[in-house]
Amino acid sequence: MAKKKPNLNNKNKRNNIARLSLFWAVIIFGSLLLFSIFSPNDDLKEVGVSEVISRANEGEIKKITIEGNEMTITPEGEDEPTQKSFKEAGSSIYEQGLNQEAETEVVVQPPSQTGETLWNLAIIFVPLILIIGFFLFMMRQAQGQNNQAMGFGKSKAKLYGLDKERVVFSDIAGNDAAKQDLEEVVDFLKHPKKYETLGAKIPKGVLLVGNPGTGKTMLARAVAGEANVPFFSISGSEFVEMFVGVGASRVRDLFAKAKKNAPAIIFIDEIDAVGRKRGSGMGGGHDEREQTLNQILVEMDGFETGTNVIVLAATNRADVLDPALLRPGRFDRRTNIMLPERKDREAILGVHFKNKPVDETVNLDKLAAKTAGSSGADLANIANEAAIIAAREDAKKITNKHLTEAFEKVAIGPERKAKVMNEREKELTAYHEAGHAIVGHVLPDSDPVHKVTIIPRGGTGGVTWFLPPEDKSYTNVYEFKDILARAMGGRVAEKILYGDDGITTGAGSDLRKATEIARDMIIEQGMGNKLRDQVFHDDNGGMVFDKMTHERPYSDDTARTIDEEVEALIKEASRRAEAVIIANRESLDALADVLLEEETIEEDRVNEVLANATLPKEAKLHS
Repeated sequence: MAKKKPNLNNKNKRNNIARLSLFWAVIIFGSLLLFSIFSPNDDLKEVGVSEVISRANEGEIKKITIEGNEMTITPEGEDEPTQKSFKEAGSSIYEQGLNQEAETEVVVQPPSQTGETLWNLAIIFVPLILIIGFFLFMMRQAQGQNNQAMGFGKSKAKLYGLDKERVVFSDIAGNDAAKQDLEEVVDFLKHPKKYETLGAKIPKGVLLVGNPGTGKTMLARAVAGEANVPFFSISGSEFVEMFVGVGASRVRDLFAKAKKNAPAIIFIDEIDAVGRKRGSGMGGGHDEREQTLNQILVEMDGFETGTNVIVLAATNRADVLDPALLRPGRFDRRTNIMLPERKDREAILGVHFKNKPVDETVNLDKLAAKTAGSSGADLANIANEAAIIAAREDAKKITNKHLTEAFEKVAIGPERKAKVMNEREKELTAYHEAGHAIVGHVLPDSDPVHKVTIIPRGGTGGVTWFLPPEDKSYTNVYEFKDILARAMGGRVAEKILYGDDGITTGAGSDLRKATEIARDMIIEQGMGNKLRDQVFHDDNGGMVFDKMTHERPYSDDTARTIDEEVEALIKEASRRAEAVIIANRESLDALADVLLEEETIEEDRVNEVLANATLPKEAKLHS
């Protein structure tokens, strides 16, 4: 087991705090000392000089001590306290009226030079001390800058894995295949002889690939908690600086630290920031990012072997990584972290609701069924939003109502009830959403309608929400065409209700989404009629002479054909949606009326209103 090393940053922080505390203590002590020296004695009561002279002439004053212009008065009575007074400057007390024959003892003392001396010393030494302090401060700053410059090429990786609160694999629900791959890495670090006796070698690198929010970083934290070895974590962007060679220096320093503490694990998050394909930009091999990547390649599989350092890396853009980085010997194992399935989603929700008070009405299985396509981060957000909504309502427990509201807020955006629409806009929105709903309800390969609302949510004026009844891995041509048809249902309903000149901008997002789906069908999925089984993938492009370039792997004639195919799909979807709406005009009016009255209706209510809706022959694609 590796020994836990002291945290130098915390130690330096404590030393700085101690120095600062001592500095302020000296300042406060000196200020109090000077105040005590220069402040007058306020314990004595001050009386007027005329009163003092009058009482002295009457024999009521025993002694007057004069120091400069200040007089200390000692009365005859033992019970009467000592007092003070001030005479006029430049004249004696006798000149001011004191009788020469009075019995009062007058003692004249030279004024104290202590305050004046200290004041003169302060005038000399305080500026000198300030000047010396300023130069010391500047020297320390220069020294700090020098240390920072010397440490510019040092790695900024943080050491994890030895904390008291650790994440382990049992804390993570789902991702069983990914956890198995990583458990082998952990097991090798704990029991290396078991593998070495059979001639097995642990992978030098494991690349975690998955959509955002699927738990790549969380799995890396679990490896840190399980392995019980030094775990160095760093982001790919922390290697890249504006100065060429700094990134490579930091890579060398990081691997040197890991080798010194071997066996150890290095985790590089978002490695695509530094691991992109070489030769795509200006600068050639002297580009800072490429220099850094070259150093990573050498450290992972150079001449030096047997270092017992394992590299974990995470990315959601594995397609842009350099092939040399992905080859066996560097990243030997690629672990794909998929979006969770239904049972995994239920388990993830169970983890997030473990420490939250929930009502008996909460059904996590039903929520897991509705959240197909959601990542672990999405589910965590739903659980947190449900708790926030319950707290806002001062509820003691989270109910199914809170959970449903949180799910809808995350999935389709929050309600904007404050947005005011006039009657015509409400009617238009009701028919628009009814058009989506009736087309999706009637077409055989469409997902069922889950909810329809004319209350603005997110950036839309209303929402028609379709949810698949179960998880699906594939989408066929008929399903794609039904999705296109229901997307066109809103615009077609506007056209039927108000005519061609009455269409509005309300269908803008629908048309944009439909066009994206149609282009994906033609270019990426090979589902066109003229271009069947051909894929025309667009490259993301690169920077050449500060201009973005795109590599289009097809000719202008093919591009024209693609546009024609996309246009044909959109027209076909519009024709099918129009056939459905015209054939079911009464159901369309009925659904719009219900929406105007109730504003939001659920799946059961939609099915009830559209019970008589039928599929016309013109809208069929297959029997």
